[in-house]
Amino acid sequence: MSKPDAAKPDATPRRIGALLLIWRHALAYKGHLLAAILSLLVAAAATLAIPSGFKLVIDRGFSNVDGDIGRYFRYLLLIVTVLAASTALRFYFVSMLGERVIADIRTATHRNLLTLAPRFFEENRPSEIASRLTADTSIIEQVVGTTVSVALRNLVIGIGGIIYLLTLAPKLTAMLLFGIPLVILPIMFLGRRVQKLSRSTQDRVATVGTIVSETLGAMKIVQAFGQEQREGDRFAVAVQNTLDTARSRIRLRAAMTAIVIFVIFGSITMIMWQGALDVAAGRISSGTIAAFVFTGGLVAGAFGALTEVYGDLLRGAGAAGRIAELMAEIPEIRAPAQPVALPQPAEGRLAFDRVSFRYPTRPEVLALDDFTLAIRPGEMVALVGPSGAGKSTIFQLAQRFYDPAGGVVSIDGVALPATEPAQIRDRIAMVPQETIIFAASARDNLRYGHWGADDAALWAAAETANAADFLRALPDGLDTYLGEGGARLSGGQRQRLAIARAVLRDAPLLLLDEATSALDAESEQLVQRALERLMANRTTLVIAHRLATIRMADRIVVMDGGRIVEEGTHADLTGRGGLYARLARLQFDEAIA
Repeated sequence: MSKPDAAKPDATPRRIGALLLIWRHALAYKGHLLAAILSLLVAAAATLAIPSGFKLVIDRGFSNVDGDIGRYFRYLLLIVTVLAASTALRFYFVSMLGERVIADIRTATHRNLLTLAPRFFEENRPSEIASRLTADTSIIEQVVGTTVSVALRNLVIGIGGIIYLLTLAPKLTAMLLFGIPLVILPIMFLGRRVQKLSRSTQDRVATVGTIVSETLGAMKIVQAFGQEQREGDRFAVAVQNTLDTARSRIRLRAAMTAIVIFVIFGSITMIMWQGALDVAAGRISSGTIAAFVFTGGLVAGAFGALTEVYGDLLRGAGAAGRIAELMAEIPEIRAPAQPVALPQPAEGRLAFDRVSFRYPTRPEVLALDDFTLAIRPGEMVALVGPSGAGKSTIFQLAQRFYDPAGGVVSIDGVALPATEPAQIRDRIAMVPQETIIFAASARDNLRYGHWGADDAALWAAAETANAADFLRALPDGLDTYLGEGGARLSGGQRQRLAIARAVLRDAPLLLLDEATSALDAESEQLVQRALERLMANRTTLVIAHRLATIRMADRIVVMDGGRIVEEGTHADLTGRGGLYARLARLQFDEAIA
């Protein structure tokens, strides 16, 4: 299981090889890839042909050897035309390829994230993961759309230019080649440190994004407790840390660039000096030295640009490695090789047989200890107990978000690990304590229970959940945007919308975690009536907080420390004077107060 990057700095390969992720996705678009490579090669060849054109213009055009001066200028103009057209085509195909590849990488990463168990998101901050999907993929987009193209073009120009130089002046070219190792060595030595700092910079940026997400998502709490200054200071420290890391990376890249440019152009200066002596001695022509200088400049510029793009490639490799971690994460909860189909029709029978479980993030705490419970089809069972007793854990295991360390959880007689997780969850409707409302329309929030439902089914579910009246009163009805987290709805309205979603799900097994938030009397009655309709004719397991709900239960299971300590009806348990009697008395006293 992956850990946050801050805890595992060596998780991503510190090599350009991490960019193979990009190459694998680019191969899906062979036509665009081939067109991009061909246009790049033509553009590079046209660039290298320009010095040859200048040589002809100087040696023959200016001297009018053939009597047709325009002939050589037309040749040069043709080269420029080809260069312009091929460069435009290269830009188009490379840019489109980059957009397609980054879209595929984002989609594939997101799809894999959707398959991962909750444990992964407990051990890795969602905001940091979001940063990878945005900031890191933007870096990869730059690499695919610009950096790789520039690198390949300059590599072709550099190699092709050296070959052409050898045909022009072998001795001068040998002097030029002597300086190439002086360029490569600093790149290799400093490049590794640049990549390390690039990775660190991306981690710092992710931290900044995390702080922004947390603060903006809890702005009311921040302001209510007067923590604006502290949050501002915390953000400033994170930004400063990012700046410090970026400053170190920029200084190193600047030093690398300065060293390489000095070596390159210093070598060119010495070569031009020798070339001037050869022209003066008549060993080479003026056109040859002009073509050599022009081509030498192209070669120097190409290798100089390679030092720049190498740093970008290293940065892209760091980003690609971070994305590759997410894409390579294997779902902990997945279907077996030969899944067992759940029986039809569904019964809604749920059983826990001597189940023991510890949360991965809290291995020292036994959340469930030799827990056994069988819930019959159509039965309503209320789970009652103090905080930390293990009630919510039962819901997590029933939906197979985790697998127990010992014992068996089964639905309709089939052990959960033996069947597909999707089949398990198809038979369960869930109403969580903290209502989740997506930043979408009321219609889409309802359809989350059954995406293919038509308007008639949506309104029927809303009527059952006592939500129809307020939904009709919304400005645009079901098409009204509800805001982030359902900000445009009251607490009671959000609860009834969640109940309507569960009604639409129409699953044989209902998991209900009653909300503990205080509602006004009218809202509470509306919610309670909606719950009664929802629980009718289906197996219900409810974490109960309202005395009215508890009294409705066929059976009450009292939990403490991950075990069942009492079991029975409300009347039976109240008369025993145990934990349930004490909890019921406290709730009754609170209700009176």
